[in-house]
Amino acid sequence: MKKTMGERGSIDALLVPVIVLAVLFLGAAGFAVWAFMGRQDYKNNSDAKSAVAVEANTKAVQADDAKQYAEAAKNPLKTYVGPDAYGSVHIVYPKTWSAYIDTSSQSTPLDAYFHPDYVPSTGSGQTYNLRVQVSSSSYNSQLNQYSPQVTKGTVTATPYSLPKVPSVVGTKLSGAIFQGSQTQSGTIVLLPIRDKTLEIWTESNDYLADFNTYVLPNMSFSP
Repeated sequence: MKKTMGERGSIDALLVPVIVLAVLFLGAAGFAVWAFMGRQDYKNNSDAKSAVAVEANTKAVQADDAKQYAEAAKNPLKTYVGPDAYGSVHIVYPKTWSAYIDTSSQSTPLDAYFHPDYVPSTGSGQTYNLRVQVSSSSYNSQLNQYSPQVTKGTVTATPYSLPKVPSVVGTKLSGAIFQGSQTQSGTIVLLPIRDKTLEIWTESNDYLADFNTYVLPNMSFSP
């Protein structure tokens, strides 16, 4: 009987460390599973975030490439030369634009429309990238038409000369230059050309970059 109790005591003594080891093993296994799942979740989320970042970067690069291509396609520039009798106006514009030129009017001996790809009908209501006119009216007469807007502050007026014709000083007007429209804004340059007026304008400030980059710096005429 004593021998039996001794054997049971030995068994009980061995059981404790076995249980402890089992608990530790289960704890370690649980921790390993938790850590693995957390790592997989992080990896999956990280991959998703990386994919979104790559997609956004790709779109940004593509948009930038498209913009650079569009700008490069505008060169070499094209030139239209107006009649000698009206100052031989040289109008320089991107080669991706088309032109419609009317020289049949007495009051506007040069009336030019420029727009990318094709020129919409003059009755379409389309805003054109560039308009150029030689008006038979005097410079002061044309400039005075904008006096009410300048007085109201809806149009700003500053002295201006074409870089290639610095001897002739005119006026650049920006803002609500279109009579009857409170929302449409543009920029126009008025220059005296003999007894007439050279008018150069863009019908929307959306086209102002091309106006300032390609048109005005390269335009010229015979005073």
